Amino acid sequence: MLIGMVAGETSGDMLGAGLMHAIRQRHPQARFVGVGGPLMLAQGFESITPMERLSVMGFVEPLGRLPELLRLKRDLVTRLSSEQAAVFIGIDSPGFNLRLEQSLHDVGIKTVHYVSPSVWAWGKGRIKKIARAVDLMLALFPFESDIYQQQGIPVHCVGHSLADRIEPGQDQAWVRQQARAALQVPETAPVVCLMPGSRKDEVQRLAPVFIAAALQCLVQKPDLQFVIPCANERRREQIDTLLAQALVDAPTARQAFLVTDGGSHQAMQAADLVLLASGTATLEALLLKRPMVVCYRLSALTWALARRLVKVPFISLPNLLAGRELVPELLQDQVTASVVSAEVLSWLDDKARQESLYDAFEAIHQSIRLDADQQAAAAVCQLLDEAAH
Repeated sequence: MLIGMVAGETSGDMLGAGLMHAIRQRHPQARFVGVGGPLMLAQGFESITPMERLSVMGFVEPLGRLPELLRLKRDLVTRLSSEQAAVFIGIDSPGFNLRLEQSLHDVGIKTVHYVSPSVWAWGKGRIKKIARAVDLMLALFPFESDIYQQQGIPVHCVGHSLADRIEPGQDQAWVRQQARAALQVPETAPVVCLMPGSRKDEVQRLAPVFIAAALQCLVQKPDLQFVIPCANERRREQIDTLLAQALVDAPTARQAFLVTDGGSHQAMQAADLVLLASGTATLEALLLKRPMVVCYRLSALTWALARRLVKVPFISLPNLLAGRELVPELLQDQVTASVVSAEVLSWLDDKARQESLYDAFEAIHQSIRLDADQQAAAAVCQLLDEAAH
């Protein structure tokens, strides 16, 4: 049985790998083809192009890559239709995957979209496209199901696999101590984890601001330590270059920065606070019960378009899931070294504020801990069984 899959970024690679494993428990002979990352490749996935070729964010940025993306879409339709794929599962990356799902649906292949596009944020026009292209929506969060049910689109809320992997109710002082020992970070120093994103353009916009803010924080708190986990080798090279540029006039500050290959989980566990780009990492920080400052910065043209289209009061997952502001969000022009450093310092100096988040984070953790990999696999296999009869 051939199953098509496309994951466009690190978080999708994790979801895809978990889903592959759970499907193989039911269908050991299943083969998986499409676009995936290292976790999926490690399970025998056949990727026809590197996953990073799909990691483009915004409205305007993908236009420069349009010929390549159209060619990739055509190649996938040809391959999956000629080999009669049993089902196609698009994991997130809705700009690419929904169009691909429409084409595959038109030639009779069952289609699943895993991770609901933000229809609740961008208005409901997109829901009609989803209804035409998708046989089953796998949503991560309970609040997302209603809109699909209202439109008659089959939907299954599976929770989030990160919530399954991270144990709730842990002793956070012990967890922090263990993580710091592993990273060789001083046990008593204040530690901030910097996570400017996993995409090249995102890192280019945010990392210089994060590093400049860190340097300003060091003036007030000279014992501060900063840990920067890098999503992959290319991001490591990019971060190292940006850090070197920022420290030309402050070479002695280099000892305050620890750059690691991967290990975002451990880096967050070691931290008192996480400064990060909006995205899946905010959910990881929530599940690890870490206070955070969330930043969101797009190109000027994309931001101008987004401001007209966005329909929700929050952009970060912790605030969306809570339905109120739990963590600060700094948007676009607010993302400056002075504003970011002031926000970071105010959180580091307010232990009561940090601790007030714990119960809210714990409640959200429990609400989305639903055994996502198995739930998603069961829903996909049920769709296959129904199609076979």
